[in-house]
Formats: sequence, structure tokens, C-alpha cells
Amino acid sequence: MGRPSSVRPCRRTPRGGPLLHAHQNLAVATADAGRAQPPWAERVADLAHAALIEELETWPKPGLVSLVDSGSHDDMDADTLHRSAVAIRPFFADLVSAGSRGAEMAELRGIGLRAEAAMMRATGGVNAHRGAIFSLGLICAAAGTPDTGRGSAEARAERVGHLWGAAIAGAPVSPVSHGGRAVRRFGVGGASAEAAAGFPTIRTVGLPALRAGRVCRPGEPEAARVHCFFALLAVVDDTNLLHRGGPDGLGWAQAAAADFLADGGIAAPGWRDRAAAIHRAFVATRLSPGGCADLLAATLLLDALAAAG
Repeated sequence: MGRPSSVRPCRRTPRGGPLLHAHQNLAVATADAGRAQPPWAERVADLAHAALIEELETWPKPGLVSLVDSGSHDDMDADTLHRSAVAIRPFFADLVSAGSRGAEMAELRGIGLRAEAAMMRATGGVNAHRGAIFSLGLICAAAGTPDTGRGSAEARAERVGHLWGAAIAGAPVSPVSHGGRAVRRFGVGGASAEAAAGFPTIRTVGLPALRAGRVCRPGEPEAARVHCFFALLAVVDDTNLLHRGGPDGLGWAQAAAADFLADGGIAAPGWRDRAAAIHRAFVATRLSPGGCADLLAATLLLDALAAAG
């Protein structure tokens, strides 16, 4: 899905100003989800839900929905994404339990489809988190397997490829989804190729950038997430960008992110204003890097799982 590249270290400069505070919604089990799950499965589901909320509450995130505005989207807002995250949370627990049973990809896909149906009902038919259900769902399933143990975030990402990579790679590309059509038309790998390979872009770009952002601005988790997002945006062949803007739109978006990082990223004075200006430019051209949003959430989940042990 993306082209791995080195992550530019972040040099800290003083900065003040408030951050957006994460406020997790506790999900209530729905009739669509499976029976009560073991404590670890519920814990992983909580972490997946929290990752989705942290992604939503990260700003500026060019072209994407946040608590500040709806970005390039007319069909959804922050409340839509909150409702979706609550609706799909129980299915993450189901996926952890399925992984603990050694489930094949067909069973995981069935749980994912039920999660999508719950999402659609909660949002009135809006695709708020289909990509996240796929990527975070696979990570949750891998977290349930006995061999995952206390591995690093990178090892947990690779585990997905080891367990289900062949099945993912062998599945037909969707002829109806925006991402599937972009994969067919432009010859990029998309989310499936990224997952099948064990999320190499997360391992080589997302996680290092998240850690570099924390070193750059200690105690400012949102800034670290913004740094991670721009690092992903600079290298990922995002199928949502290809769908909306074609190769020219993708290239322009990647260049904007790369320029932001080259100019100091979150270490530079006025970084938030510069990131917000890029956001406004994305909105003006209706570009929305939804694939990068999914990878940010997946990066946050892998990082949280490694910290949880």
C-alpha cells in the first residue's frame, strides 16, 4: 500500500497551546456481536476502539473528519465516526477470540462483514470505518493467537502476514469499492497488499514516526500523531486519494506532506498553522486520504498492544 522510507527525526522547539483531549466512548454490546468474550479479547477491543477515537481527534489531518470539521466529507462528521466506532467495537473482541481458535481468513471475513453491517446501521448507510474494520480487525485477530505473546509492535504487525498473508493476497479485489476500483485502475497494492505483507509501511514509517514525534514533543500525544500521519501521507499510495484525485492528486498530496516534514514538521514554529493550511487545501480540492487515516489508527493500536504486553 505504501513505499517504505526512512523517517526524518524530529528536532524539538518550544511550543504552547492546548491539545484536544481524547474521550473514549464505552461501547455497549449489540445483538449483532457474539457472546461475552474473555477479558483479553475485551481489552484488545477497547484498545482498537480507543485507536479509532484518537485518530478522529487528531488535528490537523488534511482532508479528514475531526472534532474541528468534516474535512472533504459531506456525508459524515465526528458524531458519525463516534457512532460507527461504538457499533463495531464488539466485533473486534469477536475477532480476538476467533484468532485464539486459529480461525481461517474465511471466518475472520464473516465477522468483518457483520461489523460492516452494524456500522452501516449505526451511520445510516455511511461507510465510516470499512478500511479500519479490515486492518484493525486483522491486528485484533492476531492479538488473540497464542504465539503472539508479548511481541513488539512490529512483530505483531508481521504476525498478520505470517498467519493470513497468502489468503489475503489470493482474495479477489472488490469490483465495487472505491479502493478496489483504484487498485484495478492504477495498479497499486492497496490495503490488502499492505496487510498481506504484514503492514510494512506501519513497521518502517508509522511506528518510527510516532516514536520520533513523542521524542520531539514529550507530553503532546496529538502532535506525535500528526507527525505520524504526515509521515504516512508522504509515502502511501492511498487509494482514496487516487479515487478522488487520480495520480496527480496523489502526487500533490504526497508532496505537500513531504514538504511539511522537510520544513521541520511538528518541530518548526507555527507547525499547526502550516498543517491547517494544508488541510484547507485538501478540502478545497476534495481530497481525503482515508487509507492513511486507517494506517494511523492501526499504528496506534499496534503501539498500544505492545505497551499492554
